[in-house]
Amino acid sequence: MSRFLHTMLRVGDLQRSVDFYTKGFGMKEIRRRDVPDGKYTLAFVGYGDEDSNTVIELTYNYGTDKYEMGSAFGHLAIGVPDVAATTEKLRGFGAKVTREPGPVKFGTTIIAFVEDPDGYKIELVQRA
Repeated sequence: MSRFLHTMLRVGDLQRSVDFYTKGFGMKEIRRRDVPDGKYTLAFVGYGDEDSNTVIELTYNYGTDKYEMGSAFGHLAIGVPDVAATTEKLRGFGAKVTREPGPVKFGTTIIAFVEDPDGYKIELVQRA
């Protein structure tokens, strides 16, 4: 059976990003792998084990603290029970809010957009 495993994001400060996703979204750090010969460290975060959940792979390349955002990447989407409360919590962690909580245009679903510490856009979608 085929299955979506993970999305990889390159980050400039691994612990800052792990803290953002674990403290801000309630994810858990599932595993970490340091590869000195390859000059990188991987940290996998998510809501459950990799055998049955899709996770985010945070990749820190030694000595690189910033990346250019390409124009092709859109956003990650995370379902949360309360978009407004989550937005405020993330704002407290220094997240940049690029769209305040509210209904989607021409609809009723409540969403917001924030950026993680490296500038990746995340859509918050209210789910009961």
